[in-house]
Amino acid sequence: MEAHDAPAYPVGLRLAGRRVVVLGGGQVAQRRLPALVSAGADVVLVSPTATPSVEAMVTAGEVRWERRRYQEGDLAEAWYALIATTDAEANRAASAEAEARRVWCVRSDDAEAATAWTPATGRTDGVTVAVLTGRDPRRSAAVRDAVVAGLRDGSLVAPHQRTKAAGVALVGGGPGDPDLITVRGRRLLSEADVVIADRLGPRDLLDELPPHVEVIDAAKIPYGRAMAQDAINAALIEHAKAGKAVVRLKGGDPFVFGRGMEEAEALAAEGIAVTVVPGISSSISVPAAAGIPVTHRGVAHEFTVVSGHVAPDDPRSLVDWGALARLRGTLVLLMAVERVGPIAETLIAGGRPAGTPVAVIQEGTTASQRRVDATLATVARTVADQGVRPPAVIVVGDVVTIGAGAGAHG
Repeated sequence: MEAHDAPAYPVGLRLAGRRVVVLGGGQVAQRRLPALVSAGADVVLVSPTATPSVEAMVTAGEVRWERRRYQEGDLAEAWYALIATTDAEANRAASAEAEARRVWCVRSDDAEAATAWTPATGRTDGVTVAVLTGRDPRRSAAVRDAVVAGLRDGSLVAPHQRTKAAGVALVGGGPGDPDLITVRGRRLLSEADVVIADRLGPRDLLDELPPHVEVIDAAKIPYGRAMAQDAINAALIEHAKAGKAVVRLKGGDPFVFGRGMEEAEALAAEGIAVTVVPGISSSISVPAAAGIPVTHRGVAHEFTVVSGHVAPDDPRSLVDWGALARLRGTLVLLMAVERVGPIAETLIAGGRPAGTPVAVIQEGTTASQRRVDATLATVARTVADQGVRPPAVIVVGDVVTIGAGAGAHG
């Protein structure tokens, strides 16, 4: 077999504190230097010029720069060399020096003349993925991206022997579409032993869990059968103390009307480690999925998110509805379907025009999403006539009429 036809032998170089020489300060160096710096290498750049980004690394003290062309002897005591100048003769000479000094050498201009190739690399959760496909760097990058994405979102199951860290992750599952959970949230789900899930969490993700994962339905159905918060806290504490990796899967964001802080405080009082994973709140994502921007230049420069689970005249209400009625921006109401009539009446009485546009988006971002339009004066009757039911997000303000239908979910 010809040398140039032989497959590359993969190896991970430990370059911390070791001399690495980079010849050329252009775009190739700009792409490769950050990884070398992250590896802790003692990087010497030899080049008469450099890109602004490379210069910034020099200014930050991450790279030493010798502002000149390559000279014989530059690779002395080097462990690794990256040759990336625009001078073909200098590249050949440096490559010959690397061969003579037994220095592993990458050449950006001629991969066949190099003694090493740079793989397409990606990192996630302590894993480095490196892919080589010979003379097809685009394919290398595509394979790298697919593997890293799978590891990050949990769709690529990679069993490992390390001990899982017991504790609880409060994971915001987003507005309902399983694709809108964060990458970190999906990965933690894939590693869980126990999942305690809300009704409004992305239920489709539960079907992807392995059979050994215990799923507990928190049954947080508004004004109906519910698992008491104390019982949820007790379950979290019990399973975490048993050494399990527990995920508390919540709809939206854990700290936006999600009682996430109550759970975090209960766990902290028991000395249990808590990880909070933010989620995409339905207050902004559901309007966006229905084509409604909560802010828009020249229309609304503010938006206010309010819980509507308590009626305006209820003594338990902590909302200053009179102040809200005087605001000119967008008002987003969560958990307000059953109280939308009294809320609309209160806003009108406080000075909000009765003709203010209103949109009600039911089951936003899911396959069952539907949007119903009305005004403050008509929204209560419209919701009743159309049979709108929770979960739904209600948007009040002129932004409702902007680009109607432009954001149909799909």
